[in-house]
Amino acid sequence: MQEALSGISSSRFWSAVDRLVATSRPVIDRPKGSAHPKIVEAVYPIDYGYLEGTTAGDGAGIDVWIGSMRPAVVTGVVCTIDSNKRDAEIKFLLGCTPDEAIEIVTFLNKGSMAAVLILRPESAAPGRR
Repeated sequence: MQEALSGISSSRFWSAVDRLVATSRPVIDRPKGSAHPKIVEAVYPIDYGYLEGTTAGDGAGIDVWIGSMRPAVVTGVVCTIDSNKRDAEIKFLLGCTPDEAIEIVTFLNKGSMAAVLILRPESAAPGRR
């Protein structure tokens, strides 16, 4: 039963993410190799930014990591928890290879932050519906 429910909600989720990404412009405000503005030892391994015109739980735009694959379709989602800030967020992975996804999760799993990666199933990829 859980597999059946997961499949139904998963397809709906990925479709909703695709619509949101398709109607929003990604803005890279922290290019690969740049340092975090407050934590200078934290260097971004992949381009990082947000979706213009969206709102996440922190009041800013929904965070995105933009990898090297083109077209930059949604390849996964990272869920984060920061125990010091006492908040949780989701971040979309756009065009990220499996190796880039690992780099991102490794980067996020430091200090007070914990992250989990949810890869998009191949069956939910654009053009496979």
